[in-house]
Amino acid sequence: MVRRCEVRDNRMGRKSPWEVFKVFLKLGLTSFGGPIAHLGYFHREIVDRRAWLSEAAYAEFVGLGQFLPGPASSQVGFAIGLTQAGWWGGVCAWAGFTLPSALIMLVFAYVAGSLTGAFAADAIHGLKLVAIPIVAQALIDMSGKLIPDFQRRLLAIGAAIFMIVAAVPAIQILVIFLGGVAGVCLCRERAKVPQAIEGWRPSRRSGVSCLMLFAFLFVGLPIASLLRLPILALFEVFFRAGALVFGGGHVVLPLLRAGLVPHWMTDAQFLAGYGAVQAVPGPLFTLGAYLGAVAVPHASLAAGTIALLAISLPGLLMMAGTMPFQAVLRGNANARGAVAGINAAVLGILAAALYDPLWKTGIRDGGDVAIVFAGLALLLLARWPPLAIVLFTVAASTLRMLIG
Repeated sequence: MVRRCEVRDNRMGRKSPWEVFKVFLKLGLTSFGGPIAHLGYFHREIVDRRAWLSEAAYAEFVGLGQFLPGPASSQVGFAIGLTQAGWWGGVCAWAGFTLPSALIMLVFAYVAGSLTGAFAADAIHGLKLVAIPIVAQALIDMSGKLIPDFQRRLLAIGAAIFMIVAAVPAIQILVIFLGGVAGVCLCRERAKVPQAIEGWRPSRRSGVSCLMLFAFLFVGLPIASLLRLPILALFEVFFRAGALVFGGGHVVLPLLRAGLVPHWMTDAQFLAGYGAVQAVPGPLFTLGAYLGAVAVPHASLAAGTIALLAISLPGLLMMAGTMPFQAVLRGNANARGAVAGINAAVLGILAAALYDPLWKTGIRDGGDVAIVFAGLALLLLARWPPLAIVLFTVAASTLRMLIG
């Protein structure tokens, strides 16, 4: 009885932002394996070990994170921080979870340019190859959740074909929009109803303010970028990518590439960063820190920080803005259908990206094909973690150079 009362008091007691930061810093240092694995780490630390949330409340946060654009694990962490320590708690939760991998990616941006010679080139090529099995596994895992029926599979296939045939990366915004429209028509009765979130949440006024800020930035940044100020243009690229990521962090790959290659960096630089981010703990969105630093090498720290904030901000605004109105969204079939259609469309976009640029620019010969399929088999059958796949592909690529 005493233990049960203690758990109840701990759940209801308000935490300090510093306490929230320390917990999520630990998670940021140890959470390998992608967003689904991150949510498992969160559950063990927040629900099982600390009893900050009940099972039902945690499941409700996860459901809302899947419903919104943005990285689900970062959004769930931010929401947990909000409930435990208010606005500063949300900020500290996001910062603690994000900073470790962001700092690693900034360091990689500094040293990547100095990696020269045949050995370094093959190691970098291995980082490019690792993206193929990682994205393929993400497609397989996501397809069961995002396209469970014929209608959504058809939408995903149509989006993939459209992207490959059109061969214009910027067309993906139109594909996402059409996916939402088709979802209202075809999926409104099929989309799963998210559960209600209990406990503390931002006020409706605060929620409206967050949603209005999101809308203002989403519409205003493309207009402001016409001023040709590099920092505004960079912020707009990353904010747009973060605002359109439905269905998982890997979907950000084609969105970012469309805005950054070749204007800000080469495909080799972009894919090397995408491979490297698989080897670090924490959210995949810390790729933004690397890409920002590479895009503006003369101000790499500032640019990396701005890019990381820009790509993260849309999901955090949407989470804080939606929490007060979650019951309304839960009861609106059109909203559920639109999100279901968008999820299917972005899965098709990710499938197209698996072919171009990953396969087309990463595969040089049959040896690369063998490395990629071996990596995929190790992911799917042996259940190797992504970090082990990164080490495997880099080692295999460099070994080929040494013996070939």
